[in-house]
This record gives sequence, C-alpha cells and structure tokens, in this order.
Amino acid sequence: MAAEPASDRVLLVEGPDDKHVVQHLCRTLALSQEFRIADKEGFSNLRKAITPEIKRAGQCTVGIIVDANDDLQGRWQAISNELGRVGIPSPRSPSPSGTVIEGTPRIGIWLMPDNNAQGELEDFVERLIPDADPVWPRSRQYVDDIPQSDRKFKHEKTLKAKLHAWLATRADPRKMGSAIGAGDLNTRAPLAKALVDWLRLLFR
Repeated sequence: MAAEPASDRVLLVEGPDDKHVVQHLCRTLALSQEFRIADKEGFSNLRKAITPEIKRAGQCTVGIIVDANDDLQGRWQAISNELGRVGIPSPRSPSPSGTVIEGTPRIGIWLMPDNNAQGELEDFVERLIPDADPVWPRSRQYVDDIPQSDRKFKHEKTLKAKLHAWLATRADPRKMGSAIGAGDLNTRAPLAKALVDWLRLLFR
C-alpha cells in the first residue's frame, strides 16, 4: 500500500479534473507526490480555504492551482488579497514559471494555463496534444460544425467540448488525466515540464 501524502503539504485545486491531471503528470514524470491534493469544488471555496490552510498548525507548504479564465490579473489579485490577510506579501504579477513565495509555510501559485495567458485547464491540456495527432483537427471541426442553435454548451466552453470529443476517440475514453496515463498526451511538452518543475520546487 502506498504511503499517505504528507499532511503538512497541500495543493489546493478547483476541481476533480485538475486533481486528476496533476496526479497523472506526477506519476508519468516520476515526481514523488509527497503532498495531498485538496479538491475545493470551485474557486470561491478554494479562495476561502487559503487562510485556514496557511494557519493550519505545522503547515509546511501550500500550493494553489487555479484557472486564469478571462481575467488573469483579476484572479491573481484575488489570491494576493487572501495572502495579504495573513501578512504574506506577493509579487505584483505571477511568475511565468509559476510563483513560489518562500516563508513558513512556503506558498506556490500556478494560474492555468501558463501564468501568462487567459484560459483554464483545458487550454493547458490542449497544448499537450501531439502536433501530428490526426484526430484533433477532426474533433475541432466536428464541434465547429454544430449550429449555434443546437449547441447545449456556453461559448466559453467550446474548447472543453472539442477536448471531450477528442477524448471520446481514445482506446479508453475517460478523463483528461487518463489520457496522460495512457500516453495520448505529450508529457514532454514544455508546458507539462514547466508545471512539474514548479511542483518539484514548491514541494522540495
């Protein structure tokens, strides 16, 4: 039986897909996951959890992964405000390689997809699809060809619809994390390496 992750090291994420992707990246890229991943079921809950986690007795490290969505600076400011409540200063903007704030506890922040652009987890995963994948262009076209009047998803979820169309063609169609475990996504892509390097630095 695998050892339980250290209770004094936590990575806060917005949802189960984020958790699943991180877990599979850690396994595939041989990063020992010596931290627990807490799915907070949305940004509002995650933001509220920041202060209690920082104040938890014996806490060593608190990592935060959230979507930038359509306002990267606004999302950054929201997290900075929470850190400020407990006296932790943060940089004016996120580091392109993922932010790490030294202290007790050490704080890490990653804004999906790449700390620089608007977007979310799906934008991160899209950049791991191999360039020569023959199905991805067809998956995008399939969704693009659906008339607006017939679409059941919001416009901002178009990429998510395209990704799930692509995932449906896998040998074992499941979550995005499973595509990492199955080798369908390129974990050698620079963005995947950057996220894992940030995790290694944060949870060292």
